[in-house]
Amino acid sequence: MRVAFGKLRARLATGIGSTIAVCAATVYGILGAAPPPAATEYTAGSQIEAGQWQVIPRRAWVSEEKKVLGVRLQEGERALVVEADLNNRTQASTRDYAKLLKLHPVGGVPAPDPEVALVREARPLPLLHPGLAERVAFVWKLPASAVLPTSLDADVIAKTYKPVDNLYGTPGWFNPRVVGRITMAVEATESVAGRAS
Repeated sequence: MRVAFGKLRARLATGIGSTIAVCAATVYGILGAAPPPAATEYTAGSQIEAGQWQVIPRRAWVSEEKKVLGVRLQEGERALVVEADLNNRTQASTRDYAKLLKLHPVGGVPAPDPEVALVREARPLPLLHPGLAERVAFVWKLPASAVLPTSLDADVIAKTYKPVDNLYGTPGWFNPRVVGRITMAVEATESVAGRAS
């Protein structure tokens, strides 16, 4: 009788332990502690839906000029540039594009936010209006000593629209999250003035 009771108790303990493990895994998954899903990989020419924006990366290149499409560089800086077609998918003009692309660390050093320029006018990008796609350049200012990659990696950051914000009770775009990763070859240093459009 004692042996049978001991076996029953061992089975119950095992079953309870397994149930606790499954419940813990479920709770961690719900709370976001589970590993995130693999990011979608994008290359040049990919059409990316990123919340407010549709973005199509075109090319990546390096410049050591003092001024890159209207973005001024300081002494000892050079620019890593990503050209992309950018379309505002909302119903309002906005300039909320600077954090759309997040460059992975360069040479182990975190990259700053880029400045964004309008390619056709070679000047910093103002408000981008709904439904009017523009070729823009994301310009990261980096130290000239930084070892630049031959292949660029940048996360695509999207926000979610909320008709009523929890804090202010107003509509807007919130909760930025990574929706994919752009990987592109980086072209050699070139002159902006001599670059083909």
